[in-house]
Formats: sequence, structure tokens, C-alpha cells
Amino acid sequence: MTTQAVPGRLLDGYADILTEATATGRRLTREELTSRRALGAQAAEAGLAWRALVREHLTATRVHGRATRDPEHLLATAAQAIDAFAEGYERAQRMIVRQEGHARREFIDDLLHGRAGAGDLAARAERFGLRLSHAHAVAVTEGPAPYDDTDAVPRSLEDELLGRFGDRDILLSTKDGRLVCVAPAHQDDVLAHFAKLSHAATDGGRVALGRPRPGPTGIAHSYEEALNTLELAARMGFDEPVLHAADLLVFPVLTRDRQALVDLVLNTLGPLAQARGGAGPLLKTLQAYFATGCVTAQAARRLSLSIRALSYRLDRVHTLTGSDPADPRDRYTLQTAVIGARLLGWPDTAL
Repeated sequence: MTTQAVPGRLLDGYADILTEATATGRRLTREELTSRRALGAQAAEAGLAWRALVREHLTATRVHGRATRDPEHLLATAAQAIDAFAEGYERAQRMIVRQEGHARREFIDDLLHGRAGAGDLAARAERFGLRLSHAHAVAVTEGPAPYDDTDAVPRSLEDELLGRFGDRDILLSTKDGRLVCVAPAHQDDVLAHFAKLSHAATDGGRVALGRPRPGPTGIAHSYEEALNTLELAARMGFDEPVLHAADLLVFPVLTRDRQALVDLVLNTLGPLAQARGGAGPLLKTLQAYFATGCVTAQAARRLSLSIRALSYRLDRVHTLTGSDPADPRDRYTLQTAVIGARLLGWPDTAL
């Protein structure tokens, strides 16, 4: 709300109401109450502060009170008039908030999905505190439960961020049950703090940060990157609380040509399906072996196996596939195929 002076028209008829009502001892008529409500609504639509409006009414009441012989009835009349004025003000304000919320939601949807022209988005963005001439990055947090803008978590996060960084071109909202923060690329401390706060506020939710991109379409691309990173983390079983899309670019490269990745997985690891118990146990053995830097003892502990049992499984992989996990020449192909298998969900999903 702004603090400009209250226009005199918003008190039109107020002095007459006080004069007539106190002279006769009557209550306000329906028409008088309706006029007060209408003026209250106009005040809300004009963006006037409620404190200033009350002050002007009290000043007018004080002036009139000097000439009245019944101050008690004067105060009762003033209270009735101001109450009707407040009713109209609050009703209009609720409508404004709903309309503003709808406009904000439409803007966020268009911004994150790139559904509007750059010029239109830039013009609307200033209304919500963004300057799209800057490059921006997007962070997305996915918690154990879905969130919307009315929940306490996003509201408290917004208070924390604005309290720490002030109005620094930050937009925080929710989308599809996730928390979303848009911030300028050169202010990476904002997203870092958002990641820390949202991880804690969502009881260990996972945070993904897209890469900084210029312009309105860049925000949509950064948001999409963050979503893809969350999906990738779930598929690959990553346990890090905060993931940066820039650190995981190898995975989109692998999935860009899906058919080539399918061929690699089936040609390299397909023979593991011939093993007793299927390909699953041997694939998990390779995953643990590569995850521990090809250290047999550590991989065995991770799988709760003896070193001898683990070595036997690695030998079976060598026998079935013709590729030796301990041979640097074969290791890269095997490891890439193992990553591809996790990306594709093989062997649980038929390829």
C-alpha cells in the first residue's frame, strides 16, 4: 500500500451522516451504509493505506464533535460508518489479492514453461520484482510432501530470503508441489542459501540447481534442467542433498541418442541375463565396484560380501561379457554401460 494523501471524495457525505444521525439519534440507513461500503472499495482499489483512511475519519469525527451535545451517539454513528467503510475496503482488497494471486500464478507458469513472448514476459516481470535483462538461474526443491503458495514452508522461506538479501530480483513460488526459486546468475549466494534453507524446511528434501541462462527463455531452460536433475537423481540413486545440473552434463549426453544407449547396454551387459539369478546381482556388483573406485575390499563391504565372493562375481562378468572390469581398456565401456542401464531402468525394464 502507498502512503499518498487520502482524496476528499472518499469522505463524501460523512459529515452529513454525522450531523443527521446525531441530531435525530437514529442509526445509519441502508443507503448510507451502501455508500460507505462503495467508498471503502474505491479506497482499496486506489491502493490507499488503511491507517491513513482511519486517521482521516477520526479527524472528521473530532471536528464534528466540537458542536455536538451527544458525543456518545456521535462515536456510535462514526463506528457504524467506519465499520461499513472497512467492510467495503476488505471485500475489495480480498478480490484484489485473488486477482493478483491469479496473475502471479499465470506469470510464473508462462515464465517457467516459456509460453509467452519475451517482450510480454519482461513487461509482466517488473510487476513481480524481476528484471529479465539479467541472466537467471532456477533452483527447485522436492520434499516428501507437495507444497503450494498457502503453506507455511514457502512463506517462511520467502521471509528468510527477503530478510537476508532484501529485494534483489528474487522470485520464490511453488510449482507442481515443488518449491521454486529464481535469482540472478551473479547472485549465486541467494540460490545457495535457498538450497540450505529449503533442504532443512522440507525435512531433507532434495534441491537441484539449473545452469544460469540469459533472458526469459533462459529461465524456462534452467527450470527444465533442474527438474531433469531431480528425475536423474531419483533414477540413479544419488543421495546428495544439493545437485548442480552443471556437474551432471554427462548424463544428458548419454541419453541424447537413446537407441545408441540401448545398443550399448544390451551388447555389453545383455549376456549377464544368462547368470543364475539374472543380470541384477552382477549389475549391482559392477555398480558398487565402480562407485568405490574399483577397490575390491570396499565394494565387498558395501555389498556385505566376502572379497572372495565379490571376486567370483567379477570373474563371472568377465566370462559372460568378455570384458574384464579390472582391465582399464574394458573398464570405461563397462562403466558407461552400467550408467546407461541405470538411466534406462534395465534389467527391470525391457529395452
